[in-house]
Amino acid sequence: MKGFALFILIVYAATGSAQSIPVAADTAYTIQLKEVDVVAKWKNDTDRYRYNQMRFYVTTILPYLNAATKLFKEINAKTEDPGLGKKERRQFINSKEDEMRDQFEDKLRELNVTQGVLLVKLIARQTELNIYKMLLEFKNPLTAIKWQAWARLNGMNLDKKYHPEEERDLEHIMEDLGYPLPASYATSK
Repeated sequence: MKGFALFILIVYAATGSAQSIPVAADTAYTIQLKEVDVVAKWKNDTDRYRYNQMRFYVTTILPYLNAATKLFKEINAKTEDPGLGKKERRQFINSKEDEMRDQFEDKLRELNVTQGVLLVKLIARQTELNIYKMLLEFKNPLTAIKWQAWARLNGMNLDKKYHPEEERDLEHIMEDLGYPLPASYATSK
């Protein structure tokens, strides 16, 4: 009984907000506790390990994800200019591709396959397009087919749309890192 009374006092002191409600010559106390996110326990250590490994991989590829989404928005804004000719559009895209290649090619080659797959998924998540459609739009159909064939040989599919309900752990990690799900996914359900 002493332990329970001590627990109540600790909770009362921690929250600092308690109310007394008179109940027929006795007093009952209510305490308003702060909201807490409840995280499910892992089924086993392997699941916990895989989640933590995915979180590590995502934090590793975040700089590349940010650069890719920034580049996509920049290219998209520039190519939507009605006064831009085909030649200027192609030159602009090629110059941006060269910049990115100079800046990130060596670092991206050091990524493992899982990190590459996660990067492709997250680019599709953030840009709301799949990589195959981006290649078709910004490069040409032959380039898109070449990279899709390479991806299929390595167990990936560049033409797959991102589905947040299939990637619950990845969604949880991204929201924890401050990357909420883009608004278009909420309206497409």
